Amino acid sequence: MPRILELGLNRIFRSRLGVAIVIVAIVAAVVGLGRIFADGDDARPPVVASSPEAAISIDPKDDDSVIDSAPPPSPSTVPGRAQPEEVAYAFASAWCNHNKVTPTTWRNRLLPNSTKNLADELNGVDPAGVPADRVIGRPSLVPVSGTVVNAIVTMDSGKLNLRLVAPDGHWLVDGIDWDGS
Repeated sequence: MPRILELGLNRIFRSRLGVAIVIVAIVAAVVGLGRIFADGDDARPPVVASSPEAAISIDPKDDDSVIDSAPPPSPSTVPGRAQPEEVAYAFASAWCNHNKVTPTTWRNRLLPNSTKNLADELNGVDPAGVPADRVIGRPSLVPVSGTVVNAIVTMDSGKLNLRLVAPDGHWLVDGIDWDGS
């Protein structure tokens, strides 16, 4: 008889049903032991880890942020030189004046208000690809530092974004970006 019982149990534990019964028994034992050793106080709210409140000080000496809250310095210009707004307007006017001109003539019109790096980038550019035909508004300036300014010039078909630099007080356009919206 023990041999028959042994074969029956062996067959049960090798089947899927036998494995499922063993797993259910283990889970029931773990849950039962957990309830036995629990203190039974269900009125307590669960413990949730929280971060400490941010400490904000109104004293400017306590500000250790990377972002400077002070406004950027005003752009500086050497006396007798054009202001950034004038340079941006002159460049934008020459940039959109692209009809019936050769690429060399178009580029030469941009050179007086361009850095050498930008002039090199414009070498060989076909002005027929310029998406605007006229300047609509005055440039609006966003100072970044005393020697870097971003200018936004409204054109007839979008906005021309210019980066102007003046390491020596003489403002020149160093970068162009087109926003067609």
